[in-house]
Amino acid sequence: MKITHVETWAVHVPAAEPSFSWRQGLSGSPPAGDRGVLRIGTDQGATGVSFATRAGSAMALSDIVDRVIRDELVGQDPLQREWLWHRILELDRIEEFALPMLGMVDMALWDLAARQYEVPVWELMGGFRLKLPAYASTATFASTAEYLDVADQALALGYHAIKLHAWGDAKRDAALSIALREHVGPDIDLMFDGSAGFDLPDAIRLGHTLSDAKYLWYEEPIREHSISSYAQLARAVRVPLLVAETSDGSYMNSADFIRAGAATFGVRASTGLRGGYTGSLRTAHLADSFRLRAEIHGGDIPNQHLAMAIPNTTYYESLVTSLPVVREAGIGADGMLLAPTGPGAALPFGLDYPDALAGYAADV
Repeated sequence: MKITHVETWAVHVPAAEPSFSWRQGLSGSPPAGDRGVLRIGTDQGATGVSFATRAGSAMALSDIVDRVIRDELVGQDPLQREWLWHRILELDRIEEFALPMLGMVDMALWDLAARQYEVPVWELMGGFRLKLPAYASTATFASTAEYLDVADQALALGYHAIKLHAWGDAKRDAALSIALREHVGPDIDLMFDGSAGFDLPDAIRLGHTLSDAKYLWYEEPIREHSISSYAQLARAVRVPLLVAETSDGSYMNSADFIRAGAATFGVRASTGLRGGYTGSLRTAHLADSFRLRAEIHGGDIPNQHLAMAIPNTTYYESLVTSLPVVREAGIGADGMLLAPTGPGAALPFGLDYPDALAGYAADV
């Protein structure tokens, strides 16, 4: 079997409503615009797709495919995913792909193989579980009262834990963290995501509060450019750190965080930010060899498959961006995400795809 065509499409995605942010000064709302779909086809009819979730990705994906990726892929065996993952990494040496673009080919190739064998991608990767508890990952809300309301509604909907994206003010965020712990009691897992809003002194200050309030993990308080800063933070606070979400280098960069003693809870795995399924599997297996967790960043269809395939992830991240809280599709009343059942990995629901992509969004 050989790759014969590599195609891209632009799919219009409306703006998120209502708008939301991850902290003060950092918008989280995806704007309206075109997103890219990559499709890889073969001489035997096997086809795989992947979806670029970032705004502006359609034009960027089309440019990369036309200039370098199509010539690299046509004529290759699509089942040699490891070889082709390395080839894309080689191209990245010159192109410096945006992180979400690095895994696009890999995800399409996994989708192609799973459709060829008529199994979900998670099963082809080697299934570990059939369901996983979900946590409510908040956007940034206006007041402590709103956060407590979000927590009550999320827990009533079955979510098993809550992660804060707060304001980016160490003193105010500390007070919120304590208030949430007092509100939900000692038995609910709580986590805190700083969205890279702090310097080291403020990260330490807030970390002490999270330690005292027994938060499960403390995520990305500082930009991940400086591993040594994270190593100092890990030595200064007792709350476990979850690191290596947005930094370049996939599993290789994660290894440096671990070696520095900075990953005291674990590292992030993500199909969108760590090099597709292959990069995320390497990250998860690396973490597991150190008996650390590989917590999956973000909630979308590829990451649902990843969640079912690795042993050392705790929860599925489900975004809660508005009041009233709405439980994400695919999560049951018991707060459990169930393993996708259709072949391949599919595309997001509810978008107006070209006729050439008809059926892909339905195969979940």
